Amino acid sequence: MTDAVSLRLRLLFSDRLVLGPGKAELLSGIAATGSISAAGRAMGMSYKRAWSLVEELNAAFATPLVVSARGGAGGGGASLTEAGQIVLDAYHSMLARTEAACAEDIARISALRGDMSVRK
Repeated sequence: MTDAVSLRLRLLFSDRLVLGPGKAELLSGIAATGSISAAGRAMGMSYKRAWSLVEELNAAFATPLVVSARGGAGGGGASLTEAGQIVLDAYHSMLARTEAACAEDIARISALRGDMSVRK
């Protein structure tokens, strides 16, 4: 039983999801590619869905996390704002600290798991 264990961190404010693994991955993709559509494509999501998530993120914070420029002759693109980079860095930091803090308990739970493939 060497299954990888993943811990998912979601930040909800007043029961509204503000940031979770998908939005964090999208922000990381935008930072890496300079493109909302390329970041979405890499995640297997439509251009419309990627834009919708960016709009949700930008609306949830006092300042936008992502800025974009229309395409055309001079190109286009998108990038994280300073606030966007701070939010993404803080999310990754919280996730790493949560994983470290929970590692012992996860191992205890994992040790009690059975082989699920036998039951199929």
